[in-house]
Amino acid sequence: MNTNPTTRLQVTIYTDPLCCWSWAMEPAWKQVRENWQGQLQWRYCMGGLLKDWSSYRDPVQAVSRPVQMGPLWMEAKYTSGQPFNEKIWLSDPPASSYPACLAVKAAELQGRGEEMLYTLREAVMANGRNIARREIILELAGGAGLDVALFSKDLSGDLALQALREDLNEAASKGIQRFPTVIIARSGRPGLLFTGYRPADVWQTMLEEYLHEWKPVA
Repeated sequence: MNTNPTTRLQVTIYTDPLCCWSWAMEPAWKQVRENWQGQLQWRYCMGGLLKDWSSYRDPVQAVSRPVQMGPLWMEAKYTSGQPFNEKIWLSDPPASSYPACLAVKAAELQGRGEEMLYTLREAVMANGRNIARREIILELAGGAGLDVALFSKDLSGDLALQALREDLNEAASKGIQRFPTVIIARSGRPGLLFTGYRPADVWQTMLEEYLHEWKPVA
């Protein structure tokens, strides 16, 4: 596959560690990265899916209470085949996704943001761990390859908090309220935006069509 830098695409993924459809799309996104090695650059922007349950309302999915999240996770499980432990919404529902979002930004200070994001998702989605709890976040940090002592310090520091605020402001400024939302762009060209779960073959088609549409004319 052509790895000419002029064809490199910039991919921004607006997501959240507690977004079930982002976890559902994880295998597809992994396949896309393998298929397009050398042609993609990507970054993750934390969207702040769940600040707290007193303010959370999702009229599209009819979710306003923790117990209502379980059926949505079941739908994501049967659609994608990814493992989900939807019982967490009965046994120990996360109170917010902001602590996990902050953990991703703190991990980025060590260059391990993507690893931490995956670790958090796997912990809550597949294993039913409450990633709103600081003690669980710190327990998971070692598995993501982090210096846990430094990570703990960064988790309470200003740099990670400011980075999270910047992510939240970026998503808000673009009017992005649902996750995952993906923007695919090429330098100097209008971007392609889509929201929601997509299997790998749909990703492939979209990327190919986007490249073809903006192929320079000889």
